[in-house]
Amino acid sequence: MARPKKKIQDLKAIRVNVRMTLSEYLTVSENASTLGVSIPDFIRLKTTGRVLPRKRISPEDRKLFIEMGRIGNNINQLTKKVHLGMNNSPQLNSLLLELKSNLDVLKSNIVNNDSQAD
Repeated sequence: MARPKKKIQDLKAIRVNVRMTLSEYLTVSENASTLGVSIPDFIRLKTTGRVLPRKRISPEDRKLFIEMGRIGNNINQLTKKVHLGMNNSPQLNSLLLELKSNLDVLKSNIVNNDSQAD
């Protein structure tokens, strides 16, 4: 099945070339990677006045945050199987809820520690 066609107003058909110094480029690149967006998306969001992500997270913490999100996704899949009755162990259900709670606390600590470092 082919991908549906985009509307003409949604196409990114206009290219804008911007010249900048090496230090400007490094600053833009670092800001974009810190916020977890590509350089073109960062420039597009910044220049059009749209909202950028609110928290700056260090690249190491961002990788940790992403990995914890993946773990959380696996926990959600296991929880769904428990709820569907595929493994009807009350102990497993309580362990999964406790694990999810711990991951939420860790994520919160990452975000709060980085915002205090700014």
